[in-house]
Amino acid sequence: MAQTRTFSLRSLRGQLTLWFSGLSLLTLLCVGLYVGRLATQQMAASAGAAVHAMALTAADLLGAGLREREQDIILLSQAPHFTRGDLTHPDLLPSLLRRRALSEEFAWLGVVDPQGKVIQAVDGLLQGQSVAQRPWFIAARSGVYAGDVHEALLLEKMLPKPPDGEPLRFIDFAAPIRDYSGELVGVVGAHIHWRWVTQTVQTAFDQSARDSGAEILITNAQGIVLYPQKLAHQVQLPAELHTDRNQRTTEVRWDDGLDYLTSMVAVDSRTSRNLGWSIVVRQPLHQALEPAHAMRNRLLALGFLAALAFGAVALRLALSFSRPIEQLAEAAHRIENGDSQADFPEKGQLIEVDQLCQSLRSMTRTLLAHERELEAVNQSLEALVQQRTEALEEANRALEHLATHDPLTGVYNRRRFDDKLRECFDAARRTSQGFAVLLLDADHFKKVNDTYGHPTGDTVLQELARLLTGTIRSVDFVARYGGEEFVILLPHTPDGASAMAVAEKARWAIAQAEFPGPGHITVSVGISVWQADDPGAAATIERADAALYQAKAAGRNRVVLG
Repeated sequence: MAQTRTFSLRSLRGQLTLWFSGLSLLTLLCVGLYVGRLATQQMAASAGAAVHAMALTAADLLGAGLREREQDIILLSQAPHFTRGDLTHPDLLPSLLRRRALSEEFAWLGVVDPQGKVIQAVDGLLQGQSVAQRPWFIAARSGVYAGDVHEALLLEKMLPKPPDGEPLRFIDFAAPIRDYSGELVGVVGAHIHWRWVTQTVQTAFDQSARDSGAEILITNAQGIVLYPQKLAHQVQLPAELHTDRNQRTTEVRWDDGLDYLTSMVAVDSRTSRNLGWSIVVRQPLHQALEPAHAMRNRLLALGFLAALAFGAVALRLALSFSRPIEQLAEAAHRIENGDSQADFPEKGQLIEVDQLCQSLRSMTRTLLAHERELEAVNQSLEALVQQRTEALEEANRALEHLATHDPLTGVYNRRRFDDKLRECFDAARRTSQGFAVLLLDADHFKKVNDTYGHPTGDTVLQELARLLTGTIRSVDFVARYGGEEFVILLPHTPDGASAMAVAEKARWAIAQAEFPGPGHITVSVGISVWQADDPGAAATIERADAALYQAKAAGRNRVVLG
């Protein structure tokens, strides 16, 4: 009678179970740790890229805004009714009021005589008082000035307190006013609300970033935090951020003892004076990597559960594989004890197992060989498909550019402008938020072609396109309308005053520029603003064209609102 065998780790059944369970557990743990590590690295890289993108966007927006505010003050100081020298002239105050109406960030605008007395100012603030000791006035007597943030001194009691309870702070811009002989006749100065700076920066900071614990900071040239107010003059930048003011995302330990994903980008305002500001975005490292850590823990838990399942399966398999060998061992033991009647396993039982193992090994080798061949073929096909896809995408981008851009000037073409105009018209009809169209024509351009040749004329058109692109806002749209005509589409511009300001800015920049061949040229500009009763987008263009005709008829080099 065969003996009943108990389970033992030294038996074949126990060894198979132990090795199957141990190897499966080790494999799954290694895979879980490796996948978790890869996920952590990828999550850190992704979060770091998002942090750097926010810092870069905020720095670009703030730099462009500062540059535009300085250009506004420079244009005011060079306006004809300022440079005449009569700072009491009644036309000066309406100009200041119109400029403030266009941008709510201006808290104060005024003109000051060479001795520092405020002659005219919006809302009469500081009018008649002396600002001779203010740094912006002293610096602006000799050139354009852009000043760092400071708290209000003279204006603190005259302006309402911010609703958030923060101190009233400003940044200053000023420019000298000189007459036609170059003599200083005064200074035009402006105080811009600090909240405009913070709101500009916050536009790059969406709700998902706030939910993930990210913070955006503004620092000055000395590394002192200017914003947010709760951290101002309290948080010190880590030492590694002082060495490089343009640093991609890195893991940095701050003075609160926590590690942050941190990116720092210098604000390039290209103003007359570099303020030395930087944008710093930081996110707690543990919050950035929290999803990766959670996934790693889930993988480890699944690994333990899978190991238990593999152990149970291994025990069952070991039992079926070990039974014929146990029978053979029992038969050998009985023979050793002199039992000639020992029962051997049925004839062919071990051979069948052996053949099955051999067949399985052979089949596995064959399948693995086929799999390697298929994998090589798939890799080759994937590489070929990737190459063809990239080539097709590149060709599509090139075709898209050719279809939407003017080949000579590089700006958008008439066809793309028509599409954009229809989009603005449809949006205006839905939201009642208007837009404006500026139609510009180079004065006496035929004379340029006839005198200097068409190559020079082409160069002049290219320079015109460059100047127009450089003087408009980032949301505006420039296209070549045909020949020497260009068109500018101003979204979100419901009134003629705003459009006139943009048109005058462009007309003045072109009149002051130096062109190859003719030297100086001028443009005539016709403006039209969308009206609610316009039957179609063509009506807006027709009014702009009629206004352009009036500008030409009135002597050219002027702007007419249709």
